[in-house]
Amino acid sequence: MTYTTNMTYKNLEEDFIQLSALQHFAFCPRQCALIHIEQVWDENRMTAEGRIMHEKVHEQDRESRGNVRIEYGVPLRSLRLGLVGKADVVEFHRLDKKTWQPFPVEYKRGKPKLDNCDIIQLCAQAICLEEMLSVPVINGAIFYGRTRRRFDVSFDDHLRIETEEMAQKTHQLIASGKTPPPTYEKRCENCSLIIECMPKTIGKVPSVRRYLRRMIDMQ
Repeated sequence: MTYTTNMTYKNLEEDFIQLSALQHFAFCPRQCALIHIEQVWDENRMTAEGRIMHEKVHEQDRESRGNVRIEYGVPLRSLRLGLVGKADVVEFHRLDKKTWQPFPVEYKRGKPKLDNCDIIQLCAQAICLEEMLSVPVINGAIFYGRTRRRFDVSFDDHLRIETEEMAQKTHQLIASGKTPPPTYEKRCENCSLIIECMPKTIGKVPSVRRYLRRMIDMQ
């Protein structure tokens, strides 16, 4: 592998962050802060369906299908990136009598997104598996419940660099303890925290500093 980053994270166990935090940050840094700093969560129909899907997957027993061994709810961690979490599914494909190729599969209730937030989460899982098992993880897949199809993902250098940079930014955000201000976008309507976030309301409230400056300038 040829990818490199300037990641120099020094790991303490209490500073590890959840793999899902990368997906939240890639979707919206404010959503990430609300969940992982302020511990805000509001379950709606979409999040409930997603939670139930994950629970059903994790409860399944391991399987063997020919040259494929399937493990469910696999614990993951990366000491280098300071990440912990679970893979919904890891398929181990037999390459020869002694070699098995890990293939992570993430389950999502919806459909493929226009951004890379889901793909980054899956790539982070691959990086964890590589560190834990000392084997390269080249490909994986995301299964979307709405389309009932797998979306294949190749973990190329560009995606790996993006994922490691996202991990660094997510660490920095959570360590800061500061929640970014809201900015309303169309995708906010699909966020389960839109009521708590109030992007349309808070985003339009002028700051006190700006108000005072305007009053001084008028004098």
